[in-house]
Amino acid sequence: MEYMDNILNGFILVGTPEKLLFCFIGVLVGTVVGVLPGLGPVGAMAMLFPLSLQLDPLSGIILLAGIYYGSMYGGSTTSILLNVPGEATSMMTCIDGHQMAKKGRAGAALAVSAIGSWVAGTVGIVVVMFMAPWLGRAALSLGPPEFFAITLCGLVVLSNVTGGSVFKAFLGVILGMMLSTIGMDIITGTSRFTFGTLELSKGIDIVPIMMGLFGLSEIFSTVLNQYNVKDVVKVKFRDLYPRKDELKSAVKPVMRGTLVGLPIGLLPCPAAFLSTIISYKIERSLSKKPENFGKGAIEGVAGPESANNAASTTGMIPLLSLGLPFTASMTILLGAFMVHGVSPGPLFMTQHADLFWGVIASLYIGNVLLLILNYPLVGIFASLAAVPPKIIMPLITGVVFIGVYTVNNSVFDLWLALLFGLVGYMMKEHLDFKVAPLIIGFVLGGILEKSLRQGLVMVDGNILMMLQRPVTSVFLTIAAITLIFQLGRFFYTRMYSNRQGKVAV
Repeated sequence: MEYMDNILNGFILVGTPEKLLFCFIGVLVGTVVGVLPGLGPVGAMAMLFPLSLQLDPLSGIILLAGIYYGSMYGGSTTSILLNVPGEATSMMTCIDGHQMAKKGRAGAALAVSAIGSWVAGTVGIVVVMFMAPWLGRAALSLGPPEFFAITLCGLVVLSNVTGGSVFKAFLGVILGMMLSTIGMDIITGTSRFTFGTLELSKGIDIVPIMMGLFGLSEIFSTVLNQYNVKDVVKVKFRDLYPRKDELKSAVKPVMRGTLVGLPIGLLPCPAAFLSTIISYKIERSLSKKPENFGKGAIEGVAGPESANNAASTTGMIPLLSLGLPFTASMTILLGAFMVHGVSPGPLFMTQHADLFWGVIASLYIGNVLLLILNYPLVGIFASLAAVPPKIIMPLITGVVFIGVYTVNNSVFDLWLALLFGLVGYMMKEHLDFKVAPLIIGFVLGGILEKSLRQGLVMVDGNILMMLQRPVTSVFLTIAAITLIFQLGRFFYTRMYSNRQGKVAV
């Protein structure tokens, strides 16, 4: 009964016209972002981040969360109609979805994708509703030493969550941690690394960093790289109804995809993308006609689309209950919570119960809105992919700069955003660096420093006493093993590459 009372209270909070409007705007923007190749939910969330700061905490989080899970729906549209994944998570949908479109069954593929996404998302929300409070209560017995160990473990594990070079990922995390130390010391109150600049005495705000690294860098990449607009497969409304045999074939893949995505969303990895690959392989191995895969098998659409929505939903559990973001999108949500003066973690569900249950209720409502939006309006969304970047990018650039300036009314923040935009573009396009580790290091760096110094105060500066605490020792051991494994893989890859090069010579 406690859960029912809480969720009903959440629906009451979100049921106001204002909250429903921001939920609708969030999922609408998310759908459009999923349709437009190249922008991505992270960039869109970064661009609307300043707007969310002008709202109350619940409205702001509802808006950003809607963009996050709305993009999971929209990405399948261009995958099926254009053979262009609007999101990496929709890459597997291209394989069979576009083949169905070429056979005149685009409507069925889109319908099954939308229905499967809705089912998986709804089940995922139920899991979040029950599991996040339980995990949060279990973490209430933890103190600063445990949170230091958990945060350090999170930094090590999440440093290479986006893939690529381990060495470059660690450099990104370290750079982010260094940036988090700029400003006033949290214990002594003295200024650090400000170089006599008054604007830096309060530290670097997360808004210009995220808007630059994710928003402006994506704009630079889109403008400077050629993007070819493809022809869109036309879909009539009457064609959106799948046949009975198609629905029957899709039921089990939807269920299996949901079950695959739920646990993967709890892992520190690109869960939504990974879950689609696993789901596709499972469906192909279980199929009585595996030769149909790649030629328009509806199972190849239903399974992966359900998996990625389930994984993206349960990915909110570590954020809400432990304060650990496992993806770049979750990092932006964590930043939004923190700027609003709210710290996700074990105390979140008790200190900010209305906010937690309001967010959960908004997920239910947003999931229904997405089904309504993506089903009948699919043709309109698909046509957006034909809009040239030279029209969209100037509008987005204006939104970014207005958003950065209005947070603190600071021209200095505009220069910071531009600087980080150029840095982000150089990192991604020319240095092959991922920007997500830098943001993770920046966000978690402050938490790590604070918990370490509080823990040392508790044990009178004896760090060995911190290590003797069971939870602390377990997470530090996991961090050490993960670090050794990642460094070992890095050096093995380098040695193997050198050997291959010598053989080639």
